[in-house]
Amino acid sequence: MHAGTLVSVDEQRKATIIVGVSGSPASAAALRWAEDEAERRHGALKIVRSWQPQGHASYARPVVQADSQAMQEQTRKELADTVQAVLGSSSRHDTTSVVVEGRAERELVAESAGADLLVLGSGSGLFIGPVVRTCLSHAHCPVVVVSPPDGA
Repeated sequence: MHAGTLVSVDEQRKATIIVGVSGSPASAAALRWAEDEAERRHGALKIVRSWQPQGHASYARPVVQADSQAMQEQTRKELADTVQAVLGSSSRHDTTSVVVEGRAERELVAESAGADLLVLGSGSGLFIGPVVRTCLSHAHCPVVVVSPPDGA
């Protein structure tokens, strides 16, 4: 860079696109769309899948740490399988996958802080589920909702 050349903050930072993946056909369509958008923007793609321990009710047996670790590993494997099935093995170098513990809508809203775009899938037609509804209302960045192609 030459002396005196100014570069804006936007030019220095890569766009970050977050995509929530649940394993549904709608989230697969959202993952494809988000990957294409990240490629178009020359940005980073962060794939997020959440999980919750079973038995949150006060009368339910507490979750044993080994059970919790097994659930987290199972979720991690499901996410890796989904990414492989949707994007194939030629994943972009600036793609990361994370598994987070907690309610999907809360975790996705938290992940949206500092992101440029949050992408979600919705296969419910005109009905918008609670995760999409919460993210549309509370995300810290624009939200794109993708539906799977007909017949998916």
